[in-house]
Amino acid sequence: MTIRANQLAALASAIERVRRFDVPADNGLRSFFRAHPEMGQHDRAFVAEGVFALLRRMRSLEALAATAEPRKLAIAVLVREQGRSLRDLEPALRSADEAFLREFKSRLHDPLPPAVAHDLPDWLWDRLGHAYGETERVALARAWLAPAPFDLRVNAVKTTRDAALAALGEDGFAATPTPYSPLGIRVAGRANLAQHPWLADGRLEVQDEGSQLVGYVMAPKRSDMVVDFCAGAGGKTLLLGALMRSQGRLYAFDVAQKRLSNLTPRLKRSGLSNVHPQVLTSERDTKVKRLAGKIDRVLVDAPCTGFGTLRRNPDLKWRQAESSVAELAAKQASILAAAATLVKPGGRLVYATCSVLPDENEAIVAQFLAGHPGFAPGNAAADLARANIALDTGPTLQLFPHRHGCDGFFAAVLERSR
Repeated sequence: MTIRANQLAALASAIERVRRFDVPADNGLRSFFRAHPEMGQHDRAFVAEGVFALLRRMRSLEALAATAEPRKLAIAVLVREQGRSLRDLEPALRSADEAFLREFKSRLHDPLPPAVAHDLPDWLWDRLGHAYGETERVALARAWLAPAPFDLRVNAVKTTRDAALAALGEDGFAATPTPYSPLGIRVAGRANLAQHPWLADGRLEVQDEGSQLVGYVMAPKRSDMVVDFCAGAGGKTLLLGALMRSQGRLYAFDVAQKRLSNLTPRLKRSGLSNVHPQVLTSERDTKVKRLAGKIDRVLVDAPCTGFGTLRRNPDLKWRQAESSVAELAAKQASILAAAATLVKPGGRLVYATCSVLPDENEAIVAQFLAGHPGFAPGNAAADLARANIALDTGPTLQLFPHRHGCDGFFAAVLERSR
Protein backbone atom coordinates (compact mmCIF):
# COMPACT_ATOMS: atom_id res chain seq x y z
CA MET A 1 0.00 0.00 0.00
CA THR A 2 1.35 3.40 -0.97
CA ILE A 3 2.15 5.73 1.93
CA ARG A 4 1.09 9.34 1.42
CA ALA A 5 3.23 12.26 2.55
CA ASN A 6 0.58 13.41 5.03
CA GLN A 7 0.40 9.91 6.55
CA LEU A 8 4.16 9.82 7.14
CA ALA A 9 4.07 13.32 8.59
CA ALA A 10 1.18 12.38 10.90
CA LEU A 11 3.00 9.27 12.12
CA ALA A 12 6.14 11.31 12.82
CA SER A 13 4.13 13.91 14.74
CA ALA A 14 2.35 11.25 16.77
CA ILE A 15 5.68 9.60 17.61
CA GLU A 16 7.01 12.95 18.78
CA ARG A 17 3.94 13.42 21.00
CA VAL A 18 3.96 9.96 22.57
CA ARG A 19 7.73 9.87 23.12
CA ARG A 20 7.46 12.69 25.64
CA PHE A 21 6.29 9.91 28.01
CA ASP A 22 4.43 12.42 30.16
CA VAL A 23 1.22 10.40 29.94
CA PRO A 24 0.39 6.79 28.98
CA ALA A 25 0.73 6.14 25.26
CA ASP A 26 -2.98 5.65 24.62
CA ASN A 27 -3.71 8.98 26.33
CA GLY A 28 -1.01 10.66 24.27
CA LEU A 29 -2.51 9.26 21.08
CA ARG A 30 -5.99 10.41 22.06
CA SER A 31 -4.59 13.90 22.67
CA PHE A 32 -2.92 13.83 19.25
CA PHE A 33 -6.10 12.72 17.48
CA ARG A 34 -8.16 15.41 19.24
CA ALA A 35 -5.69 17.98 17.90
CA HIS A 36 -6.16 16.57 14.36
CA PRO A 37 -9.92 16.07 13.89
CA GLU A 38 -9.48 16.06 10.12
CA MET A 39 -7.90 12.59 10.21
CA GLY A 40 -10.11 9.75 9.05
CA GLN A 41 -10.49 6.35 10.69
CA HIS A 42 -8.09 4.65 8.30
CA ASP A 43 -5.32 7.18 8.92
CA ARG A 44 -5.86 7.01 12.68
CA ALA A 45 -5.46 3.24 12.59
CA PHE A 46 -2.30 3.63 10.49
CA VAL A 47 -0.81 6.08 13.00
CA ALA A 48 -1.79 4.06 16.09
CA GLU A 49 -0.33 0.86 14.67
CA GLY A 50 2.91 2.61 13.77
CA VAL A 51 3.25 4.29 17.17
CA PHE A 52 2.78 1.06 19.13
CA ALA A 53 5.14 -0.82 16.81
CA LEU A 54 7.74 1.87 17.51
CA LEU A 55 7.20 1.64 21.28
CA ARG A 56 7.70 -2.12 21.24
CA ARG A 57 10.96 -1.91 19.31
CA MET A 58 12.10 1.62 20.11
CA ARG A 59 15.53 0.85 21.53
CA SER A 60 16.74 -1.34 18.66
CA LEU A 61 15.21 0.98 16.06
CA GLU A 62 16.94 4.02 17.55
CA ALA A 63 20.24 2.10 17.64
CA LEU A 64 19.99 1.01 14.01
CA ALA A 65 18.67 4.37 12.83
CA ALA A 66 21.41 6.15 14.83
CA THR A 67 18.87 8.87 15.64
CA ALA A 68 15.83 9.66 17.76
CA GLU A 69 14.39 12.02 15.15
CA PRO A 70 10.64 11.25 14.88
CA ARG A 71 10.44 11.35 11.07
CA LYS A 72 13.34 8.97 10.65
CA LEU A 73 11.94 6.66 13.32
CA ALA A 74 8.61 6.68 11.47
CA ILE A 75 10.38 5.55 8.30
CA ALA A 76 12.36 2.95 10.24
CA VAL A 77 9.29 1.42 11.85
CA LEU A 78 7.43 1.29 8.54
CA VAL A 79 10.33 -0.51 6.86
CA ARG A 80 11.53 -2.92 9.55
CA GLU A 81 8.40 -3.59 11.59
CA GLN A 82 5.72 -3.32 8.93
CA GLY A 83 7.65 -4.53 5.91
CA ARG A 84 6.94 -1.49 3.72
CA SER A 85 8.97 -1.34 0.55
CA LEU A 86 10.72 1.61 -1.06
CA ARG A 87 7.97 1.61 -3.67
CA ASP A 88 5.36 1.96 -0.89
CA LEU A 89 7.23 4.86 0.69
CA GLU A 90 8.58 6.65 -2.35
CA PRO A 91 5.70 9.14 -2.81
CA ALA A 92 6.17 10.36 0.78
CA LEU A 93 9.98 10.55 0.84
CA ARG A 94 12.24 13.55 0.48
CA SER A 95 15.78 13.23 -0.87
CA ALA A 96 17.22 13.31 2.66
CA ASP A 97 14.80 10.53 3.66
CA GLU A 98 16.02 8.33 0.82
CA ALA A 99 19.63 8.75 1.90
CA PHE A 100 18.70 7.86 5.49
CA LEU A 101 16.74 4.85 4.34
CA ARG A 102 19.71 3.47 2.40
CA GLU A 103 21.95 3.82 5.46
CA PHE A 104 19.32 2.33 7.77
CA LYS A 105 18.78 -0.73 5.59
CA SER A 106 22.53 -1.31 5.38
CA ARG A 107 22.64 -1.62 9.20
CA LEU A 108 19.63 -3.88 9.68
CA HIS A 109 21.74 -6.95 10.39
CA ASP A 110 24.34 -5.25 12.57
CA PRO A 111 24.80 -7.01 15.94
CA LEU A 112 23.31 -5.26 18.97
CA PRO A 113 23.86 -5.72 22.72
CA PRO A 114 21.30 -8.18 24.14
CA ALA A 115 19.20 -5.62 26.03
CA VAL A 116 19.09 -3.39 22.94
CA ALA A 117 18.25 -6.29 20.62
CA HIS A 118 15.39 -7.32 22.92
CA ASP A 119 14.19 -3.72 23.34
CA LEU A 120 14.44 -3.42 27.10
CA PRO A 121 16.22 -0.96 29.39
CA ASP A 122 19.48 -2.37 30.74
CA TRP A 123 18.22 -2.40 34.32
CA LEU A 124 15.09 -4.40 33.46
CA TRP A 125 17.06 -6.85 31.31
CA ASP A 126 19.44 -7.41 34.22
CA ARG A 127 16.65 -7.94 36.76
CA LEU A 128 14.89 -10.46 34.54
CA GLY A 129 18.11 -12.42 34.14
CA HIS A 130 18.66 -12.48 37.88
CA ALA A 131 15.07 -13.60 38.50
CA TYR A 132 14.56 -16.16 35.74
CA GLY A 133 17.84 -17.01 34.02
CA GLU A 134 18.85 -16.54 30.42
CA THR A 135 16.43 -18.87 28.62
CA GLU A 136 13.31 -17.57 30.36
CA ARG A 137 14.48 -13.96 30.09
CA VAL A 138 14.89 -14.23 26.32
CA ALA A 139 11.56 -16.02 25.86
CA LEU A 140 9.73 -13.41 27.94
CA ALA A 141 11.41 -10.48 26.19
CA ARG A 142 10.52 -11.92 22.77
CA ALA A 143 6.91 -12.46 23.80
CA TRP A 144 6.64 -8.80 24.79
CA LEU A 145 7.53 -7.75 21.24
CA ALA A 146 4.24 -9.04 19.83
CA PRO A 147 0.85 -7.35 20.27
CA ALA A 148 -1.42 -8.83 22.92
CA PRO A 149 -4.43 -10.92 21.89
CA PHE A 150 -7.92 -9.47 22.19
CA ASP A 151 -9.67 -11.21 25.08
CA LEU A 152 -13.26 -10.94 26.22
CA ARG A 153 -15.07 -12.19 29.31
CA VAL A 154 -18.61 -13.48 29.20
CA ASN A 155 -20.93 -11.98 31.81
CA ALA A 156 -22.30 -15.19 33.31
CA VAL A 157 -25.35 -13.47 34.82
CA LYS A 158 -26.54 -12.54 31.33
CA THR A 159 -25.40 -15.25 28.91
CA THR A 160 -23.15 -18.26 28.30
CA ARG A 161 -19.84 -18.61 26.53
CA ASP A 162 -21.34 -20.93 23.91
CA ALA A 163 -23.99 -18.35 23.07
CA ALA A 164 -21.38 -15.59 22.84
CA LEU A 165 -19.11 -17.67 20.62
CA ALA A 166 -22.02 -18.44 18.30
CA ALA A 167 -23.04 -14.77 18.07
CA LEU A 168 -19.50 -13.58 17.37
CA GLY A 169 -19.06 -16.27 14.74
CA GLU A 170 -22.27 -15.22 13.00
CA ASP A 171 -20.95 -11.65 12.92
CA GLY A 172 -17.75 -12.77 11.17
CA PHE A 173 -15.31 -12.76 14.09
CA ALA A 174 -12.82 -15.61 14.54
CA ALA A 175 -13.56 -16.26 18.22
CA THR A 176 -12.39 -19.22 20.28
CA PRO A 177 -12.49 -20.18 23.98
CA THR A 178 -9.45 -19.06 25.97
CA PRO A 179 -7.25 -21.97 27.11
CA TYR A 180 -7.91 -21.62 30.84
CA SER A 181 -10.66 -19.23 31.90
CA PRO A 182 -14.15 -20.78 31.67
CA LEU A 183 -15.56 -17.36 30.79
CA GLY A 184 -12.86 -16.21 28.36
CA ILE A 185 -13.07 -15.67 24.60
CA ARG A 186 -10.14 -14.80 22.36
CA VAL A 187 -10.79 -12.98 19.10
CA ALA A 188 -8.21 -13.30 16.33
CA GLY A 189 -6.87 -10.44 14.24
CA ARG A 190 -7.54 -6.74 14.66
CA ALA A 191 -11.09 -7.09 15.83
CA ASN A 192 -13.13 -3.90 16.02
CA LEU A 193 -15.80 -4.73 18.58
CA ALA A 194 -16.18 -1.30 20.17
CA GLN A 195 -19.75 -0.90 18.90
CA HIS A 196 -20.79 -4.55 19.14
CA PRO A 197 -24.22 -4.90 20.80
CA TRP A 198 -23.01 -7.61 23.20
CA LEU A 199 -20.42 -5.19 24.62
CA ALA A 200 -22.92 -2.34 24.63
CA ASP A 201 -25.43 -4.25 26.76
CA GLY A 202 -22.95 -5.88 29.15
CA ARG A 203 -23.13 -9.47 27.96
CA LEU A 204 -19.41 -9.21 27.14
CA GLU A 205 -16.56 -7.27 28.75
CA VAL A 206 -13.02 -6.71 27.49
CA GLN A 207 -10.70 -8.45 29.96
CA ASP A 208 -7.42 -10.31 29.54
CA GLU A 209 -7.54 -13.99 30.44
CA GLY A 210 -4.87 -13.55 33.11
CA SER A 211 -7.00 -10.95 34.88
CA GLN A 212 -9.95 -13.35 34.77
CA LEU A 213 -7.90 -16.10 36.42
CA VAL A 214 -7.05 -13.82 39.34
CA GLY A 215 -10.81 -13.60 40.01
CA TYR A 216 -11.06 -17.37 40.15
CA VAL A 217 -8.25 -17.49 42.72
CA MET A 218 -10.44 -15.29 44.95
CA ALA A 219 -13.08 -18.05 44.86
CA PRO A 220 -15.89 -15.93 46.37
CA LYS A 221 -19.06 -17.60 47.63
CA ARG A 222 -22.49 -16.20 46.85
CA SER A 223 -23.21 -15.10 50.40
CA ASP A 224 -19.77 -13.56 51.07
CA MET A 225 -18.87 -10.02 51.93
CA VAL A 226 -16.07 -9.15 49.51
CA VAL A 227 -13.82 -6.12 49.00
CA ASP A 228 -11.92 -5.24 45.84
CA PHE A 229 -9.49 -2.92 47.58
CA CYS A 230 -7.92 -1.27 44.50
CA ALA A 231 -10.85 -1.59 42.12
CA GLY A 232 -9.83 0.97 39.47
CA ALA A 233 -12.20 0.79 36.51
CA GLY A 234 -13.64 -2.41 37.94
CA GLY A 235 -12.75 -5.23 35.55
CA LYS A 236 -12.09 -7.71 38.35
CA THR A 237 -14.94 -6.25 40.43
CA LEU A 238 -17.45 -7.12 37.72
CA LEU A 239 -16.04 -10.62 37.41
CA LEU A 240 -16.27 -11.17 41.17
CA GLY A 241 -19.85 -9.89 41.17
CA ALA A 242 -20.76 -12.33 38.41
CA LEU A 243 -19.02 -15.24 40.18
CA MET A 244 -21.17 -14.35 43.22
CA ARG A 245 -24.25 -14.46 40.94
CA SER A 246 -25.07 -10.89 42.02
CA GLN A 247 -25.58 -12.03 45.61
CA GLY A 248 -23.73 -11.19 48.84
CA ARG A 249 -22.11 -7.77 49.11
CA LEU A 250 -19.15 -6.55 47.07
CA TYR A 251 -17.37 -3.29 47.83
CA ALA A 252 -15.31 -1.63 45.09
CA PHE A 253 -12.77 0.65 46.84
CA ASP A 254 -10.36 3.05 45.19
CA VAL A 255 -8.66 6.30 46.14
CA ALA A 256 -9.35 7.85 42.70
CA GLN A 257 -12.87 9.07 41.95
CA LYS A 258 -12.04 9.26 38.23
CA ARG A 259 -11.13 5.57 38.09
CA LEU A 260 -14.28 4.52 39.93
CA SER A 261 -16.34 6.78 37.65
CA ASN A 262 -15.26 4.58 34.77
CA LEU A 263 -16.88 1.65 36.60
CA THR A 264 -20.31 3.33 36.72
CA PRO A 265 -21.45 2.72 33.11
CA ARG A 266 -19.93 -0.77 33.10
CA LEU A 267 -21.75 -1.64 36.32
CA LYS A 268 -25.04 -0.40 34.89
CA ARG A 269 -24.58 -2.60 31.81
CA SER A 270 -23.58 -5.64 33.87
CA GLY A 271 -26.95 -6.15 35.55
CA LEU A 272 -25.21 -6.70 38.91
CA SER A 273 -26.93 -5.44 42.05
CA ASN A 274 -24.39 -6.51 44.68
CA VAL A 275 -21.58 -4.04 43.83
CA HIS A 276 -21.05 -0.91 45.96
CA PRO A 277 -18.34 1.51 44.72
CA GLN A 278 -16.79 3.71 47.41
CA VAL A 279 -14.01 6.30 47.17
CA LEU A 280 -11.35 6.17 49.88
CA THR A 281 -9.24 9.10 51.07
CA SER A 282 -6.41 6.62 51.73
CA GLU A 283 -5.93 2.96 52.55
CA ARG A 284 -6.60 3.88 56.20
CA ASP A 285 -9.97 5.54 55.47
CA THR A 286 -12.72 5.31 58.13
CA LYS A 287 -14.72 3.16 55.66
CA VAL A 288 -11.95 0.56 55.98
CA LYS A 289 -11.91 0.79 59.78
CA ARG A 290 -15.67 0.25 60.00
CA LEU A 291 -15.35 -3.05 58.12
CA ALA A 292 -12.31 -4.31 60.04
CA GLY A 293 -12.47 -8.04 60.71
CA LYS A 294 -15.81 -8.48 58.89
CA ILE A 295 -14.85 -9.40 55.30
CA ASP A 296 -14.73 -12.93 53.87
CA ARG A 297 -12.64 -12.16 50.78
CA VAL A 298 -10.34 -9.22 50.02
CA LEU A 299 -8.59 -8.63 46.72
CA VAL A 300 -5.56 -6.33 46.63
CA ASP A 301 -4.80 -5.73 42.96
CA ALA A 302 -1.88 -3.53 43.90
CA PRO A 303 -0.47 -0.62 41.88
CA CYS A 304 2.69 -1.89 40.21
CA THR A 305 5.07 -1.35 37.30
CA GLY A 306 2.64 -3.18 35.02
CA PHE A 307 5.45 -5.01 33.23
CA GLY A 308 3.26 -8.08 32.78
CA THR A 309 1.22 -6.03 30.30
CA LEU A 310 4.06 -4.85 28.05
CA ARG A 311 2.49 -6.41 24.95
CA ARG A 312 -0.43 -3.99 25.24
CA ASN A 313 1.35 -1.18 27.14
CA PRO A 314 4.88 -1.14 25.67
CA ASP A 315 5.48 2.46 26.77
CA LEU A 316 5.72 1.28 30.39
CA LYS A 317 9.22 -0.06 29.88
CA TRP A 318 10.36 3.42 28.84
CA ARG A 319 8.24 5.37 31.34
CA GLN A 320 9.17 3.40 34.45
CA ALA A 321 12.57 3.99 36.06
CA GLU A 322 14.40 1.44 38.18
CA SER A 323 13.74 3.64 41.21
CA SER A 324 10.00 3.11 40.63
CA VAL A 325 10.28 -0.50 41.75
CA ALA A 326 11.36 0.38 45.30
CA GLU A 327 8.83 3.23 45.50
CA LEU A 328 6.02 0.94 44.41
CA ALA A 329 7.13 -1.84 46.77
CA ALA A 330 6.73 0.49 49.74
CA LYS A 331 3.23 1.43 48.55
CA GLN A 332 2.32 -2.22 47.90
CA ALA A 333 3.38 -3.26 51.40
CA SER A 334 1.38 -0.44 52.98
CA ILE A 335 -1.77 -1.20 50.99
CA LEU A 336 -1.53 -4.93 51.71
CA ALA A 337 -1.17 -4.33 55.46
CA ALA A 338 -4.19 -2.00 55.48
CA ALA A 339 -6.34 -4.40 53.46
CA ALA A 340 -5.44 -7.25 55.80
CA THR A 341 -7.28 -5.52 58.64
CA LEU A 342 -10.55 -6.19 56.81
CA VAL A 343 -10.22 -9.97 56.75
CA LYS A 344 -12.15 -11.94 59.35
CA PRO A 345 -10.80 -15.17 60.91
CA GLY A 346 -11.18 -17.92 58.33
CA GLY A 347 -11.22 -15.32 55.55
CA ARG A 348 -8.97 -14.88 52.56
CA LEU A 349 -6.75 -12.11 51.22
CA VAL A 350 -5.46 -12.30 47.64
CA TYR A 351 -2.49 -10.11 46.75
CA ALA A 352 -2.15 -9.64 42.99
CA THR A 353 -0.12 -7.59 40.52
CA CYS A 354 0.31 -7.44 36.76
CA SER A 355 4.08 -7.43 37.27
CA VAL A 356 6.66 -10.17 36.71
CA LEU A 357 9.28 -8.75 39.08
CA PRO A 358 9.83 -10.71 42.33
CA ASP A 359 10.45 -7.42 44.18
CA GLU A 360 6.77 -6.56 43.63
CA ASN A 361 5.45 -10.09 44.15
CA GLU A 362 7.15 -12.78 46.24
CA ALA A 363 9.15 -10.24 48.25
CA ILE A 364 6.02 -8.30 49.27
CA VAL A 365 4.22 -11.48 50.30
CA ALA A 366 7.20 -12.77 52.30
CA GLN A 367 7.51 -9.44 54.09
CA PHE A 368 3.80 -9.45 54.90
CA LEU A 369 3.78 -12.99 56.26
CA ALA A 370 6.80 -12.26 58.43
CA GLY A 371 4.91 -9.44 60.12
CA HIS A 372 1.44 -11.04 60.24
CA PRO A 373 1.59 -14.43 61.98
CA GLY A 374 -2.21 -14.73 61.84
CA PHE A 375 -1.97 -15.30 58.07
CA ALA A 376 -0.65 -18.35 56.21
CA PRO A 377 -0.06 -19.06 52.50
CA GLY A 378 -2.93 -20.68 50.62
CA ASN A 379 -2.84 -22.68 47.40
CA ALA A 380 -3.96 -20.92 44.22
CA ALA A 381 -3.62 -24.10 42.15
CA ALA A 382 -6.11 -25.90 44.38
CA ASP A 383 -8.64 -23.10 43.96
CA LEU A 384 -8.27 -23.21 40.18
CA ALA A 385 -8.70 -26.98 40.24
CA ARG A 386 -11.95 -26.62 42.20
CA ALA A 387 -13.15 -24.33 39.40
CA ASN A 388 -12.20 -27.04 36.85
CA ILE A 389 -9.36 -24.90 35.49
CA ALA A 390 -6.48 -27.11 34.35
CA LEU A 391 -3.64 -24.80 35.31
CA ASP A 392 -1.07 -25.41 38.04
CA THR A 393 1.68 -22.82 38.51
CA GLY A 394 2.22 -23.85 42.13
CA PRO A 395 0.84 -22.35 45.36
CA THR A 396 1.00 -18.87 43.81
CA LEU A 397 -0.54 -18.02 40.46
CA GLN A 398 2.27 -16.90 38.13
CA LEU A 399 1.30 -16.18 34.53
CA PHE A 400 3.63 -15.22 31.68
CA PRO A 401 2.82 -14.33 28.06
CA HIS A 402 5.42 -16.74 26.65
CA ARG A 403 4.06 -19.65 28.71
CA HIS A 404 0.35 -18.99 29.02
CA GLY A 405 -0.52 -16.62 26.17
CA CYS A 406 -2.04 -13.97 28.47
CA ASP A 407 -0.68 -10.96 30.33
CA GLY A 408 1.82 -11.55 33.10
CA PHE A 409 0.10 -11.79 36.49
CA PHE A 410 0.98 -12.81 40.02
CA ALA A 411 -1.50 -13.76 42.75
CA ALA A 412 -0.84 -15.11 46.24
CA VAL A 413 -3.54 -16.49 48.53
CA LEU A 414 -3.16 -15.44 52.19
CA GLU A 415 -5.53 -17.10 54.63
CA ARG A 416 -6.30 -15.71 58.07
CA SER A 417 -6.38 -18.34 60.79
CA ARG A 418 -6.95 -16.03 63.75
